[in-house]
Order: sequence, then C-alpha cells, then structure tokens
Amino acid sequence: MVVDKKLYDILSVNPRATHEELKRSYRKLALKFHPDKNPKAGDKFKEISHAYEVLSDSKKRRLYDMYGDRDFQDNIPSHFTNTTDLFDIFFGDEGPYWRDRTNGYRKLRTTNYSLSISLEELFVGGIKKVAIRRETVCSECNGLGGYLTTYCEICNGTRYETKISTIGENFVHQMKIRCKKCKGTGEVIKKDHTCKKCHGNQTIRERKILEINLSKGTPSSQQYLFKGQGDHLPGHEPADIIIQLDTMEHPLFKRSGSNLTMRLEISLRAALCGFAHSIKTLDHRNILLKGHPGEVIKPNEVKVILNEGFPLQHDPCKKGRLFITFDVRFPESLPSEAIEMISQGLPKPATKSFPKNAEKVHWQSVTVGNQNVEEENTIEASFYI
Repeated sequence: MVVDKKLYDILSVNPRATHEELKRSYRKLALKFHPDKNPKAGDKFKEISHAYEVLSDSKKRRLYDMYGDRDFQDNIPSHFTNTTDLFDIFFGDEGPYWRDRTNGYRKLRTTNYSLSISLEELFVGGIKKVAIRRETVCSECNGLGGYLTTYCEICNGTRYETKISTIGENFVHQMKIRCKKCKGTGEVIKKDHTCKKCHGNQTIRERKILEINLSKGTPSSQQYLFKGQGDHLPGHEPADIIIQLDTMEHPLFKRSGSNLTMRLEISLRAALCGFAHSIKTLDHRNILLKGHPGEVIKPNEVKVILNEGFPLQHDPCKKGRLFITFDVRFPESLPSEAIEMISQGLPKPATKSFPKNAEKVHWQSVTVGNQNVEEENTIEASFYI
C-alpha cells in the first residue's frame, strides 16, 4: 500500500507504473520544464527531478511507498546533490564501466597522481594547491548530449546488437552485445539538437584545483584521498582521486622519520684546532656549530643536536634529532717546515722494529673506480711483494 502519492502525481503516473513508464513520463516533463527552454520553471524542474530520483531507484521507491517523502528525506541519505546527477542516472549507460541500471551504478576507477614536494614544505607545512584535468558531465545538457532523441537505427531501440558467427560447418553462434551506436541507451540524439557545449559527447574536460593541507612533519610518501573529485561519466559514481607525495632530494639534509642527517666537510686544521660553521635550517633559521680547539673531530665521526630534526606530526612543537657526519679534508701535501711544527705538537710514535729482509716498495695514487688495466696490475703486484 502506498502511503503518499505526491511524487507519482508530479510525474503524472500511476503508483503501479513500471520503470519504462516512469522513464517516458520523466523525459517528457524534463524537456518541457528544462530551465534552458523555460527559465521560469526552475522550481518545477527540480520537483520533477526529485520525484524521478526517488521513484527510479527500486530501494528508494520501496521506502517512499512505505513511509512517504518526508520520512524518506529525513532518514535516507541521497547520493544526488543536484539535477545534473539525476540526468546522469537517466542517460547513464555510457563509458567503459557500463552495467544494466537494475544493478545500480558502478564507481569509476580511482585516478592516482604523484606530487613532487620539497623537504622544506613538509617541514613548515601549509596549503598546497594541485591542478588536475578531469572528465565531467556536461553542465549545459546535464549529460544528455542533446535535447531531442529518436530510436537508434542500429538496434531499433532494443539497446543491443545481435552478432552471428559460424563455427565449423553446422554450428551457428548468436550473441547479444551492447549497441555501440547508442551506447546501450536505445536512443540517439537528433543531429540538429546536439548540445553545442559537449557536441553530443555528454561530458567535457575541465580543470579543477584541489587543496592539500600539509601539516608540519607530514610523512614523505603521504597519500591524500579526494572522494568523488575525479572523472564523472553519466550513469556512474564520480571517481576518487589519490595524490601521493614524492619528496624531492635536498642538497644538504636527508630525512629518516623524525630525524635529519647531513654530512659536513671540514679541513684537517678545523678538525684539530676548532672551527665555527653556520647551517641554514629547513625553516630558514641559522644555527651555529662550534668545534673547540683540542676537541679532535675524526673522519666519519657523528655528532647529534637534539630538537633540530623534523617536527613530530602528532606534536609539531617537538622535533627529532639532527645527526651530522664529518668528512675531514686532508691536504694533498705539506711543506717540510709544517711537518716539523705538526710533529712537535703531536705525540711521538712508538718505536717499531722490522725484519732485516723486508724490501722497500713504492705505491701509486689511484682514483677508486677509475683504474685502467695497467694500474690494476700495479696494485695487484704490490700485494704480492
């Protein structure tokens, strides 16, 4: 028993109307009261669209018949936000993921994007705007492709083509496939009534700006999901978009979780006699490193500075640690007077004794990874001696 006939009355159909009867009535009324043809009928058009939205969906129609339109609107979340969505349903057998309307609407495949981002941006946070291009339902014709249609001459309005193939001498195979001409709708748009904006394609390509809210300390490969912001084809739920961050290399710092690492090259003099060095941080501050005279810095020695690493995402007021690895640059050669002065300042080496038959050998300087055959033989021979 139907408790409320209002929506049926709006579409001028009986509560026992079939889906095809609803469809025919809606098409007739929608074309009559479309705002492009009847600018003063905007409210009427929305009313018709709402009625068809509810009654064309078997689950919603059953709930409406049981509880009426008021309870339906209060308790049932609608998948549609405007009349464009309704037109998508009505002419929704388009695209690679088409399925019969009785099975509902299939969601388009998620689109993935990679966004290059600097270490500084992850450190300080902020808003990042991303421009994408997407396919979306034409706003001019609401995904119809046009306004007046006629039966498809290929499938004669049946929505399917019959393909017959012969296998062997006596076997004939018959198969029904979706009509390519009308894309399974059974109807085609009359040539003179094709939408001028989408040229009958039902969709247009548009540019859209998405905003990403980067919190301080965002992970380097963070993913962001934008539900329903991707491609939107008639008869399908809009696709989702996933944007994954791709952190670019920094010339000085490397990130490891909440910690930062860097390498700092200093001279042998600085390693022995002390130094002062300024480092520009990722948030554009300058911190001063000081090595004190007598505090010897060894090659590959690591020093750590607390609270100068990456901000913690859950608590951006706190930071990780900064690890500094020192590369000590040795001079190529030293004059004899410098050798004498250094020798006086360093501890004397322990006395060593050598076998009497030990032979003297000569070595050569070789750049690692750039040896030619002759140099390799020289190195190998020196080990045998």
